[in-house]
Amino acid sequence: MFNADEHFEKLGLTLPPAPKPLGVYKPCLIDGKYLYLSGHGTVQADGTLIIGRVGKDMDMEAGKLAARQVGLAMLATIKANLGTLNKVKRVIKVLGMVNCTAEFERHPYVINGCSELFASVWGEENGVGVRSAVGFGSLPDNIPVEIEALFELHED
Repeated sequence: MFNADEHFEKLGLTLPPAPKPLGVYKPCLIDGKYLYLSGHGTVQADGTLIIGRVGKDMDMEAGKLAARQVGLAMLATIKANLGTLNKVKRVIKVLGMVNCTAEFERHPYVINGCSELFASVWGEENGVGVRSAVGFGSLPDNIPVEIEALFELHED
């Protein structure tokens, strides 16, 4: 059987602490065989946030790394709540929001930072789902990227 935890270990990346809600919402919710993750931000290993606007404070490469960091925060939430990444069968949908200047047009490139991470963890077949990548005039705390996602879980 495919082992997502082992795939993650091979990447040599570190999970940040699972983010705590800063408002009235749940970071994740399981409904039947689906796991919904609320919008996650750029939480780093030390608990601080990557801050800035793509196209002004950082270039698209830094934005892509920020999106990968959001993906890591999402994985941390999954592990904290499910105990393992192996309970996720596949990625269904990703919504990526990029805090960027009005002229910036490479939103999909930035969100690839998260999508490529998920593909590395769950494989190309199950780690890539449908996706939207859009630009915003601002995001909470001036983070460069926020991402929410829907996953299908393995049935017990």
